[in-house]
Amino acid sequence: MRVLVEVCIDSTAGLAEAITAGAGRIELCSALDLGGLTPSVGMMRRALGASVPIYAMIRPRAGHFVWSPDEIAVMEADIEAAREVGMQGVVLGASRPDGRLDTDVLDLLIRRATGMGLTLNRCFDLTPDPSAALEQAVDLGFHRILTSGGARSATEGHETLARLMGQAKDRIIIMPGSGIGPDTLTALRDLPLREVHASCSVPVIGTGQVVDFGFAPRIGRRTDGKRLRDLRAMLSDAVGR
Repeated sequence: MRVLVEVCIDSTAGLAEAITAGAGRIELCSALDLGGLTPSVGMMRRALGASVPIYAMIRPRAGHFVWSPDEIAVMEADIEAAREVGMQGVVLGASRPDGRLDTDVLDLLIRRATGMGLTLNRCFDLTPDPSAALEQAVDLGFHRILTSGGARSATEGHETLARLMGQAKDRIIIMPGSGIGPDTLTALRDLPLREVHASCSVPVIGTGQVVDFGFAPRIGRRTDGKRLRDLRAMLSDAVGR
């Protein structure tokens, strides 16, 4: 079975590069350096007509996933905008102050996204009981969980990822993400992978006035087609064995 590679991007150049290099799905964001925020409507419209499904990140600000009533209202409007534009899915997350999933907020957002693909974002990695959170995600109707197994990277969370995949069975997809690339995939090749999430990016050193004036970071990232092609080749080889 072919392993789908979802690529997160936050620019039109990244979108084109990821599609050309064979991404199976796009997570459309802004501000990937902050973990990904909601893309603009203009960016969503620009992504229309892509040859692969496009899921819009719905996250109105950086930081924790405990949302105020105003932020929840913004997220509802953003989901509606994503639907009207034609996005195939959305990426959602909401936490209670103790780190557990906020099932009330998630249920509200999911009802706004009826008929769209649903990914639970890495707020899952902040939950004190991943096993219980998985069952909640299934009950809520999510199609997949993006997770690093509660660790800084998916390779570090290998043991938890393996346990979650065993628990999930065919009810929900566990999609490892964080730090996945052709140089780290070997540590995950024994897992029953169905989908993986990666940025497939390389560092870019910023220079000049745009950096000096604070308009660009000194070290940024850009989507790299070769890294994506290498990752896909390694996944194909692992599945073929």
